[in-house]
Formats: sequence, structure tokens, C-alpha cells
Amino acid sequence: MFRACALRRPAAPAASARRLLRLSVLGAALALLAGCAAMSEQECRTADWREQGLRDALDGQPRSRLADIHDACAKAGVRPVDGLYLDGWSRGLSQFCTPDNGARWGRQGRSYANSCPPELEAAFSDRYRAGRRAWDAEQAVKRLQGEQRDRQRALDQAKDDAARRQARDQLRALDWRLRDAREELDRAEWSLRQPY
Repeated sequence: MFRACALRRPAAPAASARRLLRLSVLGAALALLAGCAAMSEQECRTADWREQGLRDALDGQPRSRLADIHDACAKAGVRPVDGLYLDGWSRGLSQFCTPDNGARWGRQGRSYANSCPPELEAAFSDRYRAGRRAWDAEQAVKRLQGEQRDRQRALDQAKDDAARRQARDQLRALDWRLRDAREELDRAEWSLRQPY
């Protein structure tokens, strides 16, 4: 007797969601630590404070970065020149907080420290979120492709029918998830290409 079967999309396993959450938290912690790296004593002694402010702004650092610099440079007996630093930081911020840079920053998967002033925040953040959505979708595709390679190896090395059947079922489930992830990446990239 012939029976028509509807294809059902398998649900994503909870373990993958937990693993992704752990990786996201770890990545955010590492980005935070990297963003808080203080200046060395030598850098404090030779700093061009206006240039330092400009560089920090172009790197997306918030205004509170100056307090970190004060702490680091106090150990070297150097006091940063706040006026020069903030002048450079303000100039850099006007270059950093553009919609195009927001899209680029998000597409590179970089974290954003809410450094843009209110009048520039909305445009930057909107494009940053669009870029970040594309980056996240791309990472999901890469992760699923890695899982697919692992499952294919498991299928190739399977010794019995039950193990082969399980690996094939897992590969089918991954095919669905990978197709959805690629579609999400296409949508995100399309959205990112739209004029602001």
C-alpha cells in the first residue's frame, strides 16, 4: 500500500542552542576584555592625547575609556590631557557613527559599546543591527556546515545499519537547518544591500 508522507522539519536540538549560548557569552566576555586593555606605561609617556582620542573613537570605544586610561597611566605617573583626548574622540566619533560604518562594523561581527551620541545613534544602530544579523546568519551557516561534515564522517565510519540510519537521519535534519540558515543569510544580505 502506498502512503504519502509529508516532509517535516525536525526541531533543533536543545544541546545546540545551549552550546551556541555558551559560545556567545564567551565571545562577549573576550570582546569586553579586549576592549578594556589599558595603555602601557610607554604608551602613556609618549601619547599624543588628541590622536589617542581619535583612535579610540574610531575603534568604537565609549567616552568611559578615558577613565581606563587615567587608571593605567596613573601607574606610570602620567596624567592624560582630557581636553585633547576628548577633542580627538569627538572628531573620531563623527567618523565612526555613520550608517555605512555601522553596517560594516556589524557585518564584521564586532561588538558595539553604545558610543554614538543620540543624534547619530539611530542611523548607526539600525545599520549595525542589519550587518550583525548577516554576520550571525553567516556564522550559523558555517557552524551547520561543520556539523554536517562531522555527521558525514560518522556515516562513513558507521559499522552497522543502526548507526548508518542514525547518521542519515541526522544529516537530513541538518540539511533542513542548513537550508533555513542559508535563506536567512540571503535575506540578511539583501537587507544590508538596501539603501539607507
